[in-house]
Amino acid sequence: MERLLSKDEKRFKKASILFVGLFAVIVFSPFVLIAICSISSTESLISKGYSFFPKSLSLDAYLYMWAQGKVILRAYGVSLFVTIVGTATSLVITPMLAYPLSRKDFRLRGLFTFLVFFTLLFNGGVVPSYIMWTRVFSLKNTIWALILPTYLMNGFNVLLVKNYFERSIPRDLIEAAQIDGANEWTIFSKIMVPLSVPVLATIGLFTGLAYWNDWINGLYYISDPSLYGIQQLLIRILNNIAFLRSGAAASVVGNMVISLPGESIRMALAVIGILPILIVFPLLQKYFIKGIVIGAIKG
Repeated sequence: MERLLSKDEKRFKKASILFVGLFAVIVFSPFVLIAICSISSTESLISKGYSFFPKSLSLDAYLYMWAQGKVILRAYGVSLFVTIVGTATSLVITPMLAYPLSRKDFRLRGLFTFLVFFTLLFNGGVVPSYIMWTRVFSLKNTIWALILPTYLMNGFNVLLVKNYFERSIPRDLIEAAQIDGANEWTIFSKIMVPLSVPVLATIGLFTGLAYWNDWINGLYYISDPSLYGIQQLLIRILNNIAFLRSGAAASVVGNMVISLPGESIRMALAVIGILPILIVFPLLQKYFIKGIVIGAIKG
């Protein structure tokens, strides 16, 4: 039976709901503005600027994107492949490293934990990384150049999973499995992983967001247009439009340069880029909150 709330508790609950509601509106309003501006006419954006109530609406930006449909679909396919494969691989290797670090009977636990933490403070830099991935591993202009560098293994995620293993899974459960004859792989795959869904969903969301929003790897390692991800392609489209609208291009092609949706297409590109994230995030939100709170507790 639920306990009856006092008057002060009811007031606090109502105030909390009001505050959270207002905060949600403030946070979500930029996305609404982006969507509205993406269907605003160029004249409206020039005269009134970005507004929730434009003078006139236009689908020119999306029609332009529709004309680029094959290229955009291919870029979406590249980004989806990179995000799915990279995130799945990260979800395999991250807990495999975190598990021995969470075991106090592992003799090299302190050394490897320090090495993982060290990567959060220092890195080799852009030039050594570029030389390593292109000359040693020969990844330039391959799909693996979008997967392996930077995001596949993250020290923060490893420590997050390590702390979750230590704080949320009883040591007695591991000892009971050892008494029953379970080896380390069985303990890891049958006990640790199934009980770690919240934190794995959390690092999966972190990693997936990083892969989806990545354009740095494409800038460094990809020059083949067939391997452009959605972020790199959107930047290229914006650059092309800026060039076509410039005086240099207009002097070359003359009257053939008509009114391109320069401002509204920026917003349309943003909508296309963030739409998958808006769909996936609510599905993982419950795991995200639980996983990051428990995993962040210091062991």
